[in-house]
Amino acid sequence: KTMDDMGFDYIQFDDHHFLEDLQQKDAMPMITRLLALAASHTLSFGVKLTNTFPVDVAANELPGDEMYMSGRPLFMLSMSVARILSKEFDGKLRISYSGGADYYNIDTLYNAGIWPITMATTMLKPGGYQRLSQISEKLKDCQKGEFTGVNVDAVCKIIEDAMNDNYYKKPNKPLPNRKLDGKVPLVDCFTAPCRGGCPIEQDIPAYIKLVGEGNHLEALRVITERNPLPFITGTICAHNCMNKCTRNFYEESVNIRSAKLDAADHAYDELLAQIKTVATTGSTNVAVVGGGPAGISAAYFLAKAGIAVTVFEKRDTLGGIVRHAIPRFRISGESIEKDVKLAEKLGAKFVTGTDVQSVTELKEKGFTHVILAVGAWKAGSLPLEYGSAMNVLPFLEAYNTAPETLELGTDVVVVGGGNTSMDAARVAKRVPGVKNVRLVYRRTKKFMPADEEELALAIEDGVEFCELLAPIGIKDGILSCHRMVLGDIDASGRRGVTATEEIVEIPATAMIQSVGEKVETSLYTANNLEVNKWGHAVVNTDTLESSENGVFVIGDANLGPATVVEAIADAIKATKSIIDFAVDKYVAFNVSKDYTHALSKKGNLYAGIQMTESDRCLECATVCECCVDVCPNRANVAITVKGEAMRQIVHIDGMCNECGNCKTFCPYDSAPYKDKFTMFSTIPLFDDSTNEGFVLLDGDKQTYRVRFNNKVADYAVLESGCGLPTSLCNIISTMYNNYSFMKI
Repeated sequence: KTMDDMGFDYIQFDDHHFLEDLQQKDAMPMITRLLALAASHTLSFGVKLTNTFPVDVAANELPGDEMYMSGRPLFMLSMSVARILSKEFDGKLRISYSGGADYYNIDTLYNAGIWPITMATTMLKPGGYQRLSQISEKLKDCQKGEFTGVNVDAVCKIIEDAMNDNYYKKPNKPLPNRKLDGKVPLVDCFTAPCRGGCPIEQDIPAYIKLVGEGNHLEALRVITERNPLPFITGTICAHNCMNKCTRNFYEESVNIRSAKLDAADHAYDELLAQIKTVATTGSTNVAVVGGGPAGISAAYFLAKAGIAVTVFEKRDTLGGIVRHAIPRFRISGESIEKDVKLAEKLGAKFVTGTDVQSVTELKEKGFTHVILAVGAWKAGSLPLEYGSAMNVLPFLEAYNTAPETLELGTDVVVVGGGNTSMDAARVAKRVPGVKNVRLVYRRTKKFMPADEEELALAIEDGVEFCELLAPIGIKDGILSCHRMVLGDIDASGRRGVTATEEIVEIPATAMIQSVGEKVETSLYTANNLEVNKWGHAVVNTDTLESSENGVFVIGDANLGPATVVEAIADAIKATKSIIDFAVDKYVAFNVSKDYTHALSKKGNLYAGIQMTESDRCLECATVCECCVDVCPNRANVAITVKGEAMRQIVHIDGMCNECGNCKTFCPYDSAPYKDKFTMFSTIPLFDDSTNEGFVLLDGDKQTYRVRFNNKVADYAVLESGCGLPTSLCNIISTMYNNYSFMKI
């Protein structure tokens, strides 16, 4: 129950370990006897709590049937045992502690009289052993002295506080994938995961540093090189960059989104004043259909590249779904207008109140290219046996434009589990007369598609979640639902669901359906564009050009309901297809000139400490070395190589027991113990491996056997033109000359 209450309900185990191990009824008399025996010899006796907890391998996390749980989920169980023992022996039993001890609780453990304290899990995360310096600093004023007893009340308070502390709780939803696409390179593998995880590869380390220095204008220049919507993305971006941030393994991500908004708030007026309209060149003339984030972004990049561009929007105001559907308490119209003005200042034209349906007519008016950037405004369908529900987008738009027209009654039900559903539920809570808002979903919160952040905001606003329910119909103020049960994991990675015979009734004076919006396919078919089975236009994935020459499809129109930053990425791709255009001006600025300063940040934990986001940024584009931090055997090493700006990673075959911890924390979708350049101590070990790497053949001649690009050959690495890349030759010779002691 403790595990379930703390969100670790996915961890599975039965009771056989409890039944086979020492029982409490036997332990208490035994400890009593041992305490007495120790005292008779003027010795002390204590217990050790508790290294690991055996649990089932339920999702192929490791080979075999059993693995060991440690760290934060073990903390509550270990402390519960400490409470039982401390109460039983009135605090006189010494307790040596493990099981989730770390920087955040080590002082409270010590102050409760529990010591010595040992740690492992926290040191096997990025930052690794460097965390010990902060921990020792935290305990520097502690005077160990003699054991005077465990404070039972303090132990009870530690448990009570932890039960209500989000640090010890698992989030509502499964953690996002921290990995980047692609294999770790052999050389120069340091990378900023935030940047790699961003669909437009924003130069995040560069602008985070500039914001930290107070140079907001230059930071905004860096941002708007790739991102024409700093206010929109600084407010509501889905921030996949933050999901990839290495700081997540310390406490929580660097707040990249807020830093972007900080730069925009401080420097927008100054930047806008400095932007000059770009003169158009050549005969290219582009029409963009749709004035949402995708269309505004396309206009910005095209105008910046000197291309004549006109955006046609059927509504009277620009901003698309962001303006008309996302509630104003989340983003203001003023913020959207500021982003539009950036494109206008560059020379883009915007025509509102014009519903364009014909690509042919646009071309007849002289437009050489057309970009379709319409939003996903078509409502998804909710099958009901009786009754009906209002669609979510018209509901949200009505709240933004005429909230006084909404009459929902006292009990509102929102059906759905995505981000739009969370917006609808939060809006309904703000409509006068509404007392209760219930969100109905056929799975549990854990398997809702909504982002963790959006889910948390809805919970904070008081939305009631009715899980495992599937609507049947609504009549006379009552919504009837089938009770559902979770099944096995399906192809989407979520648990399947099956309906039961149980019927659940929920009060519902109004019902809003939010079950997946779509793009209106008729626009494509009317213009002879090829569509796929989902009704999306078929496009060239490299250029986003459709089956019609010169017609491009971006944003929701291409992807279905997409994020703002994905729309920007499509706008960049389409612009590059129309004109040679680059957004790489600030790439080099992501790497710090002060390597030592970046290295010094590793290990420092800042939860609860007021720090700038720049200070919290680990500068991963300059120093990564996570695989070095987390290896318990020190089998991954960072070496200084002449001619290389950054330290290079080499794997030491003889020191590795293939625990896989480096695979867990490497930002790439790779296992460094398999994928990094490897030093072998003997030829048989080299032959027994598939790793790319090297083994010494002749030290005097510096001849090595090397596996590279899946080919094995012998090389004299000191000879120019030996056949290996210079970077690999330098790594090999450096290992021999400066790190020969690592040959194990």
